[in-house]
Amino acid sequence: MEILSPACWPLWFICLAMIASAVIDWWMFKVPNWLTFPVIISGWIFGLIHTLGWQVVPSDGVGGIGDSLAGTAWGFALLLPIYAIGGMGAGDVKMTMGFGSWVGAFFGIAAGWWHIMIAFFVGAIAGGIIGLIMMALRGQYRQNAAHMQVIIMDLFTAGSMSKVSAKAKERRPRWHRLPYGVPLCIGFVGYLWVAHPLEKPVTPEVSATQSAMQQKGTLKLDKTRPEVADALLKSHKTQT
Repeated sequence: MEILSPACWPLWFICLAMIASAVIDWWMFKVPNWLTFPVIISGWIFGLIHTLGWQVVPSDGVGGIGDSLAGTAWGFALLLPIYAIGGMGAGDVKMTMGFGSWVGAFFGIAAGWWHIMIAFFVGAIAGGIIGLIMMALRGQYRQNAAHMQVIIMDLFTAGSMSKVSAKAKERRPRWHRLPYGVPLCIGFVGYLWVAHPLEKPVTPEVSATQSAMQQKGTLKLDKTRPEVADALLKSHKTQT
């Protein structure tokens, strides 16, 4: 598998970081800054290394510092609405930003934004399934339905996201908490290990080499075509 090649070490790193955040979030219901900020900043440094024309390992990514920053912003934008209504903590948002910074630096933002979004959706689905299981085990359907009704009403009547966030913090002690770092980890790590982005990105140098080889093969085939035609013609004449 391509993921096992040394050039895919950035994916190993971000997968291990997401697993660590899930374990800590499950244990403490919080993802600490000593984990989130180094992941974000190291992703920027990784992108800057590419921008300067260097690589830690040959062919270990195609994105630069701009791609890493864009991936960070995209990760923040995806989770901001959920954070605003109290659906997750700031640590989960920062870990997604870190994921975006590394994915942007590895795949480039042109492809990375899609991988970040799909991984987020997979994580959201995993979170929904876990939440439904928790609701079924507790059996508090009316209470959960009432919470959902209040959240929807706040979105339409609060007037601003800051007020929505403030009301969400007031309700938070009454909620059954779900460590959202766990479904995010399931979505992000599972997507990288199962889906096609696992394949190592093709660097410009590799792409140019492949194109040159294809052109060379086509040219060689064109040169041999007259000889093949002559041989077929001679064979036909001999048979007749």
